[in-house]
Amino acid sequence: MTWLLRMLVALVFPACGLPGAQGLPVPPPMTLPGLHRPDSPNTALAAPAGFTPAPDIVTRAYPVPPATLYTAIRAVAAAAPRSFPQVAYDDRLQAHYVVRSKLLNFPDLVTIQVIPGPVVPGPVVPGQVTPGQGTPGSGLILWSRSVYGRSDFGVNKARLAGWLAALDARLATP
Repeated sequence: MTWLLRMLVALVFPACGLPGAQGLPVPPPMTLPGLHRPDSPNTALAAPAGFTPAPDIVTRAYPVPPATLYTAIRAVAAAAPRSFPQVAYDDRLQAHYVVRSKLLNFPDLVTIQVIPGPVVPGPVVPGQVTPGQGTPGSGLILWSRSVYGRSDFGVNKARLAGWLAALDARLATP
């Protein structure tokens, strides 16, 4: 019966009838600072304090180099249920994923962007900074949005909170 419902939904929303990232255009590299969010309540943004537009979730400064944070958040995204890589712009530390809903296969889009962050006070990592300055840090921007529908019932924000918790756990494990 579920397959019949999925088929009917796919007639109205074509991208729902395809697996993974199929059926959706590949996004070009994006400039996330200053992005325009729609008026509909079907997006969520996680970004550092002071980011424009204002984030729904404020991300912390991460005491790891940008490449390390990028690898870690991509591993979190890859491990998430029904998450499929769409395109990565590794030179920009930016990646795009499609995450499908369990029941009707609705696609959501998630963009990951790692940015160089401030030096994070703390122990010095040999060879990376001058003693007394701390560790070079990174910042993280995550933007999750629904392809279909006006409301997402909080799914996008919950997803970002879950990914951030999984990232913290991953970075805490040596």
